[in-house]
Amino acid sequence: MKKFLIGLLAVAVLVAAVPLVLMATGTIDSSSLRMILNVMTGLGGPATSAGAVQRRLQLPDGFTVQLYAADLPRARFLRFTPDGDLLVSRPHSGDIVLLRRDADGDGHPDAVETLIDGLKRPTGMDFLGDWLYIAESDRIGRVRFDSASGTLAGDYQGVVEGLTDDGNHWSKTLRFGADGLMYLAQGSTCNVCTESDERRATMMRFAPDGSGAEIIATGLRNSVGFDWAPWNGALYATDNGRDLLGDDFPPCELNHIVAGNFYGWPYFNGANIADPDMGADPLAQQRQPTPPAHGFRAHNAPLGISFIDATGWPAEYQRSALVALHGSWNRSTPDGYKVVSLHFTDDGIEERDFLSGFNRDGDISGRPVDVAQGPDGAIYISDDYAGAIYRVSRGEGGAGLQADTAIPAASRLDSEPPAWLQDADLDAMAARGAELYDHYACMACHEEGMNPVSLAGLPQRLGYRAVIEVLRAPQSPMPIFPLSKAEQRELAVYLLTREDSATPR
Repeated sequence: MKKFLIGLLAVAVLVAAVPLVLMATGTIDSSSLRMILNVMTGLGGPATSAGAVQRRLQLPDGFTVQLYAADLPRARFLRFTPDGDLLVSRPHSGDIVLLRRDADGDGHPDAVETLIDGLKRPTGMDFLGDWLYIAESDRIGRVRFDSASGTLAGDYQGVVEGLTDDGNHWSKTLRFGADGLMYLAQGSTCNVCTESDERRATMMRFAPDGSGAEIIATGLRNSVGFDWAPWNGALYATDNGRDLLGDDFPPCELNHIVAGNFYGWPYFNGANIADPDMGADPLAQQRQPTPPAHGFRAHNAPLGISFIDATGWPAEYQRSALVALHGSWNRSTPDGYKVVSLHFTDDGIEERDFLSGFNRDGDISGRPVDVAQGPDGAIYISDDYAGAIYRVSRGEGGAGLQADTAIPAASRLDSEPPAWLQDADLDAMAARGAELYDHYACMACHEEGMNPVSLAGLPQRLGYRAVIEVLRAPQSPMPIFPLSKAEQRELAVYLLTREDSATPR
C-alpha cells in the first residue's frame, strides 16, 4: 500500500510539473495553463453563456450562432438520429447523451437525457437501419434504437472486440459509407514510433456484423474525423501531425483516403518530408507516401469534419466542408480553436475561418471538437472545453451580429394604443420583458462592444405595434427569436418603458 501511495504521489507531481516546465521553456505561456491542465487531467474549462457566445464568437456575414446547450462536460462527437434528436458522446463520462430536438422552438433542446452509460470511452457513433453503432476505445458495439421515441430497444452487444486502447490516441471513430460497410479510424499509441499493433494509425473497414476486417489505409497518426464528399463520393480524413518539432512544423493534414495508400507516419510529415527521429522507411521498396490533400497550420488539431448541404448558402459553399480545429496544447503561442470551412475548387482546397473567437490573445474559451448538420439545415458544433453545443444558422439565431445592427429607423408610432394595453399590468409585463432581454443577451448588441446600437429615444420612433412587428419579423442581420405573442408584448413593454429608452439621443 505504501509503494502504491508513493507511486500515486510521483504521478501527481509529474502531472503538476509538466505544465510548469513547458512554461519555463517557453513552449506555452501562462494564459494557456488551464487549457493544458484540461488536456492532461480533465480539469474543467471555463463555462460559457449565451451572452459570452454573442460577444466573443464571429462568423461570416449572414450567419448567426447561439448557445444551443451547456453543462455537457467533455462533449465530443455528434450524430443526429433519423427523427432529429442529437446524440453526444462523452468518453470521459463513459456515456452517450440524447438531446431532444427543439420542438418548442426556444432555441434549446427540449430535454437532455442519458441514453446509455457504462461504456469504455465511447467516441464515434453512427446508424445503420435501426441499429446504433458505438465505437468504444477497445471495441465496437451496437444496440437497437427506436428513433421515434428516442430510446433503446434492446440489449447492447459487441460487434468488434479486442481493439487496443493503450497509449496516447485511444479514441475510435466510425461511420457507415454508401457501400453499407463500417469504416473505423484509430490513432497511434505515441507521438512517433513503430506500432506493434498493425491496426493502430490506420483506417479499417468491416461488414456491419464486424466480419471481413481489413486495413484500407496506413500511416495516419491520428485521424479522428472523416466524411465523404457528396459530389463524387471521395473519402477525406483529418489527421493530427506529430509534436516536438517546433511551433510551425509539421502541418496537420486533410488526406484523401484511397484504399491501399500509405500516408507517411511515422517516417514522413506533411508533404513527404522525412522525419528526423525515424530514419528511412524500412518498407520504402513496397510503398510510397501519399502527400496530404490540404495542410492545416501546425498543432491546430483538426478533428471532426462534415461536408455540408449548402442549400440556401452563398455559392462558394456549394462544394465545402466544415472542420473543427481543437487547437494547440503545445505551442508557444496558442493557435487553432475555431471551425474552418474548406472550399473545394478547380485550383485546390481553400481554407477560411468560419466560427472563430474562442482564442482572444491566449485567453481560450472553447475548443471545437465535432461538426454535424441537423435536419433543420443548421450546423451544430461540440466544445469539450466549455462543455457546450453551439448552433450556427443562416440568417437567423442569436449571435454573430454586426456592431451596427439597428432596429428599422422609420418613425412608426401607434395611431392609438393597442387594445391589449387597456387592462395590462405594465409593471409585471416589463419585468418579464426584462428577463427575456437578458435571456436572449440583447445587451450584446445594444449595450456592449465598441459601437453598441442604443435604444435611447425608441418611444419617439416606434410604437407598440411597430416594435412587435420588428420582433416578429426582423430585418437581417437582427436575429429571429422564438417569442410567443405574449412574450413579444412583454418585451415590447420593457423596451418602450425602460428608463434609458425614454431619453432621445
